[in-house]
Amino acid sequence: MLRLRDVLGTRDGFEGPPGPKRTQDAPPRNFEVIDGGGPDPDVADHVDVESDVGKALLEMKKVEPEFSVTDFANGARQVYEMILMAYENGDLDTLEQFLAPDVYESFAAAVFDRADKQLTVEANFVGIREMKIVGAEYHGDTGDGDITVRYVGELTSVVKDPEGEIVEGEPDEIKRQKDTWTFSRRMGQDDPNWKLVATGE
Repeated sequence: MLRLRDVLGTRDGFEGPPGPKRTQDAPPRNFEVIDGGGPDPDVADHVDVESDVGKALLEMKKVEPEFSVTDFANGARQVYEMILMAYENGDLDTLEQFLAPDVYESFAAAVFDRADKQLTVEANFVGIREMKIVGAEYHGDTGDGDITVRYVGELTSVVKDPEGEIVEGEPDEIKRQKDTWTFSRRMGQDDPNWKLVATGE
C-alpha cells in the first residue's frame, strides 16, 4: 500500500543478520606527481583522481581550498539516516532543512498522502551497509558543486492502518534501502550546508 520509489530508492528484503563488512585491496594507482606533492589524498581516498568525478572534486577544492571530501562523506553518512528516518516519521521540519524545495515538495506530498490514508510507520534504522561517491560535477558558471552518493542502508519498517493492524512489512525483517542521492551547494560561500537536490535508485 505504501511505496517509496517516487521519493526514495528500492527496498529489498534481507535474510539473516548483517555480516562483517568485506574489505578489498585498493587498486594500484599510477599517478603523476603534481607540484612535487602527488595526488590529493583527500580525493584519492574516495575516487580515482584521474576520473571525471575526481577532476570535478579537485575543481571544487581549487575554488574552496578548505573543502574536504572526507568531511563531506562523513556528513553524507550522518544525514542519510536523518533524512530517511525523518521521512519515515513524517518529520517535515527536519526534511525542510536538508532538502531543496522541489525535492521537499515530493517528500512532503508522500507524507501528506500517507496521513490522508491514516497510515502510520514504525521504523528503526539499522545502519549503512555501503556508501560510495559515484558522481561529481562543478559548474564554473554558477559556482555550484554537485556530489552524488550511492547508499545501501538497512532498516526495519512496518506500515499500520488506523486500527493499528500491519498492512505492510514485518517488524523483525531487516530490509535493504537502496538510494542514489545528489547533494549540491555553492562553493566558496559562507553557507557550508549541502542540500539534497535529486533522488533515485
